[in-house]
Amino acid sequence: MLAWLRTGLTVIGLGFVVARFGLFLRLLALERQPLAVPEHAATSAVLGVLFVIAGATAILVATVQHRRFIATLSLSDLPGSYSRGFALLLSAAVGILGLLLAAYLIVSHA
Repeated sequence: MLAWLRTGLTVIGLGFVVARFGLFLRLLALERQPLAVPEHAATSAVLGVLFVIAGATAILVATVQHRRFIATLSLSDLPGSYSRGFALLLSAAVGILGLLLAAYLIVSHA
């Protein structure tokens, strides 16, 4: 699950950068021509939001898969100090926060 969590966070970060890069391009274009709005800024925002959603979805799916996998293990197969709930709670929270970030990016671009 850790690998999926890292991958999901990386994709979310990439999506945020892509979405905000469109804003940066828009500001540069407005400096040159105040009335012109570049059409690629909207494409950048959409792609960025899609990356954020994909990363958050990967984390949430990995959380469900991890929960199912851990449920199949006997208690003797788990380390004594392993907490089943903490990893699930943390990864679910990160996935939900990723979806909230996607919503924020959608609202802030509109």
